[in-house]
Amino acid sequence: MAVLTSTLEPASDRFRIDRSAALAALADLEALAARVLNAGGERAVAKHRSRGSLLARERIDLLLDQDAPFLELSMFAGAHEPDEQPGGRLITGIGPVCGVECVIIANEPTVKGGSLNPSSVARQLRALDIAEHNRLPVISLVQSGGADLPRQEEIFVNGGRTFRELTRLSAAGIPTIALVFGSSTAGGAYMPGMSEYTVFVKEQAAVYLGGPPLVKMATGEDVDDESLGGAEMHARESGLADYLAVDERDALRIGRQIVADLGWRKQGPGPSLPADEPLFPTEELLSCAASEARRSVEVRDVLARVLDGSRLDEFKPLYGTQLVCGWGSLHGFPVGVLANNGILFSEESQKGAHFIQLANARNIPLLFVQNITGFMVGSAVERGGIIKDGAKLINAVSNSAVPHLTLMVGASYGAGNYGMSGRAFDPRFVFTWPNHRIAVMGGTQLAGVMSIIRRAAAERSANPYDEATDAAVRAETEAMIEAQSSALNATGHLWDDGVIDPRHTRAVLGLALSAVHSGPVEGTTRFAPFRM
Repeated sequence: MAVLTSTLEPASDRFRIDRSAALAALADLEALAARVLNAGGERAVAKHRSRGSLLARERIDLLLDQDAPFLELSMFAGAHEPDEQPGGRLITGIGPVCGVECVIIANEPTVKGGSLNPSSVARQLRALDIAEHNRLPVISLVQSGGADLPRQEEIFVNGGRTFRELTRLSAAGIPTIALVFGSSTAGGAYMPGMSEYTVFVKEQAAVYLGGPPLVKMATGEDVDDESLGGAEMHARESGLADYLAVDERDALRIGRQIVADLGWRKQGPGPSLPADEPLFPTEELLSCAASEARRSVEVRDVLARVLDGSRLDEFKPLYGTQLVCGWGSLHGFPVGVLANNGILFSEESQKGAHFIQLANARNIPLLFVQNITGFMVGSAVERGGIIKDGAKLINAVSNSAVPHLTLMVGASYGAGNYGMSGRAFDPRFVFTWPNHRIAVMGGTQLAGVMSIIRRAAAERSANPYDEATDAAVRAETEAMIEAQSSALNATGHLWDDGVIDPRHTRAVLGLALSAVHSGPVEGTTRFAPFRM
């Protein structure tokens, strides 16, 4: 298999500029991550600890195998909401428990009692979706006040989907486990109610549809937490608790034992190729992140620092050259790669569709690397059939059955996002770099198009055109699109599964590939008719 070379010039100004821009973007993300890790602030943390309780992240650490990696997902959920702490008031991710990769969902009780807001619901549903599509057992670390009542209107309908998805997982043969550490009310109560296995912490867990104040209002009954929904009551009387733990550490021990007893086995093939490190420093990936959205990078420089041994067997290297396709591997897992070196023309679209069919015939997962401003426009390409050729690519992406992983290393504009397996096309995982931009089109282009339309309207009505106003509106439009298309805004809305440090790309993709192989990896020969 051919070995990729590098075009990066470490001594160049461009290398230094891109590296500095990437580090600055990462510094902003690290500041935001500190807010997430702060988990409600020092006062809330101190109060939680005073009860003898572990923090959510401490619970996860004790649940996971020793020194095991934890692939956190959607860490900055809700970051676009200025009045909310980012993170969605819970933690989701994938990590090994007794050697079994599991999806873990943990309420953050130090953030408004673990109550759920719209970002919480979105983050939780995304985690359950990942569990379903990748056949991963789910472990919920429950301590939640249910819906955040002032925002109940925003979450009521979608919140119910959480319970639906838990039962669907069980019906599909995917185990669900709930470890209950504290008060869990209403929606929080249904998490153990809908799970296959439940563990309650003695004298801490309190699970009920309505707490003592609501019971008093509804029925006039005076009742305390323990009598209404305490761990011992549920273990001895209601039957909701399957196991009664003496403390939190004991609950985590029991949870690990439940997983060990599952006898869970992966259905996909394991790594089959040499997993040697790339030949080029991963540190240099910082300089592969273009500091200007309109400028694409040489995508082979990215692949050379991510793929095993920097190896890539290119497919059709002389045809449709702005889409790099080829066979390689990541941590020993074979992958087919589709990576943009710029805009998509008809040739690139046909090449990509062909390559996706081949990957499905060989049962090989696909890695899409987005670095694209869209499909080409203009009279020549329209006459050449860009619409029908672009449709071929989107048809292939839509109906492909092998797992897709999508990495966005630069721009992702217009239908180029669709043709390269964007979020709307249900890739198993989507990760982005901090310099990533996503929109229908770039701010400069959109502002220019709107200016042309306004100018034409003025000419038709024979009115004078106000150039100063036009310049102001264009600047305002560009600024708006820049904010809306940022990586932070996108990840806050959960359009991806996380913004990652470019230097961690190989590790993150390796963990994701391992997770997708928990289920079978099987392609298809069934595609919609291709418009020829």
